[in-house]
Amino acid sequence: MIKKTIYKVTLLLLLFLAACGPVPVGTPTPPPEATEAEEEENFEETGDEGDAQDMDEEMSDVTEEDEPPAEESSAPGPAAAFDPAIYDDLRSTDPDLAREAVERLANSGDLNNTAILLEMFRAAQIGLVEVAPPVAAEALMTLTGQPFGGDWPAWVEWYGTTDLVPPEGFTTWKGELLIPIDPRFTDFLQDEHPVNVRVEEIVWGGVRVDGIPALDNSPMIPAAEAVYMMADDVVFGLSINGDNRAYPLKILDWHEMANDVVGGVPVSLAYCTLCGAAVAYDGRASDGETYTFGSSGFLFRSNKLMYDRETRTLWNQLTGEPVLGELVDTGVTLDILPVVLTTWQEWQNQHPDTLVLDDNTGFQRPYVAGAAYGDYFSASDTMFPVWQRSELLEDKSQVYALRLNGIPTAYPLDLLAQERVVNHAVGETNVVVLGGDLLEVDGLSRRAGEVTYTAGSEVRAYDRGELTFAPGEAADQIMDQDGSVWQVTEDALIGPDEQTLPRLGGHLAYWFGWFAFFPNTVVYGN
Repeated sequence: MIKKTIYKVTLLLLLFLAACGPVPVGTPTPPPEATEAEEEENFEETGDEGDAQDMDEEMSDVTEEDEPPAEESSAPGPAAAFDPAIYDDLRSTDPDLAREAVERLANSGDLNNTAILLEMFRAAQIGLVEVAPPVAAEALMTLTGQPFGGDWPAWVEWYGTTDLVPPEGFTTWKGELLIPIDPRFTDFLQDEHPVNVRVEEIVWGGVRVDGIPALDNSPMIPAAEAVYMMADDVVFGLSINGDNRAYPLKILDWHEMANDVVGGVPVSLAYCTLCGAAVAYDGRASDGETYTFGSSGFLFRSNKLMYDRETRTLWNQLTGEPVLGELVDTGVTLDILPVVLTTWQEWQNQHPDTLVLDDNTGFQRPYVAGAAYGDYFSASDTMFPVWQRSELLEDKSQVYALRLNGIPTAYPLDLLAQERVVNHAVGETNVVVLGGDLLEVDGLSRRAGEVTYTAGSEVRAYDRGELTFAPGEAADQIMDQDGSVWQVTEDALIGPDEQTLPRLGGHLAYWFGWFAFFPNTVVYGN
């Protein structure tokens, strides 16, 4: 059974587009230069919950009572040959021509046209085409025999379970469909680009290219100067070659990407707020090039698609793999670096010499815990459709994720909080995972007011070799089976006679976000 998700369109962005006047569909007119106030209206991926309700009301004439059962609504007749000229008709500013093109697809008998109608349905909801949403929804039902009416997430999740393939030219047309929002989307969506994912599953996330602006070598200041930081503020901690840095979530929630140099290593801290995962990538890729990243404005299964600025290839933020663009199928990979989530107080205690991201980023944002996504973090719902799910854990249960020896492994944070020290094996690698208490945040959402949510917990993983560990007397110590004490550090476990066991690169994630890309994952405790 398809699990319905809640999708919220960016009302502020739509109002901005309306204020700029109508953009002729099909005319690659670049958006006007945004003022600071307009940037304030364009930086978020989520909008008012009323948007989804408005769409439901707009689709009120396509009700379940009106929808025929699937078995009584098979696609009519033999499939007609596909005419690429229909792409232009669909984007026409002539409502009659656009509607007639939709009807032709609905009656084509070719289920591979479903992807085109699904894009038209979404574009109609957003206001990009001269076709009413009920018309596009009715066309989808006519072609497929499916009963989802005006439920766009249900359509997307159903489509994900199919093996349908869109007609040639679909990718370029999809990019052109989004020109009124941002002409730069066409840089990414081109049929000529190599691709290893289904382009049909790429959806607009509610912002333009770099509408969520990355922080590039943003100023860092000593802890003593960070008067805007509270003791219980949650931070991502990075430590490389003795260079200790803290990145507050209340800042990164608004930027989702920090390109930095830590201990002489170029790092991209890529943070997908929707799937609850911050992954630290070494920018020095396996092909010898160094990459920096920005936000494309696209999502894939509710995961952020970032892009590298050097080739403008789209990458999956969670897997660190190129998915659409010239780097696809080149074998290029990024190393995952260790990152930890903890409180500002704990990080300072562990690293008194730490630097912290200055809140003077050059952008005007309310850097308050929960301001950007507190309502989402505190809710059980996901925001965008994801068809590949598992009921083993709750969708937004949090896990610590490792990938070793080609084996993805998830450690539920609540179990780690209970057991504290977990001795486990991932393939041929023996690991020890150290868990901490769940970190609760009292935040202030711009949309929902006061909210409380779990940000995650402090987790580190190490290669334990042939040793077995148990909790030590101090929080930063563990003991092996012989009773020897090992010190927990950011780089390694340090034992007797300066023996070391290396730390492993891992990260936190929501369960749904992890499973969407690693359905064969091992789950500790199951």
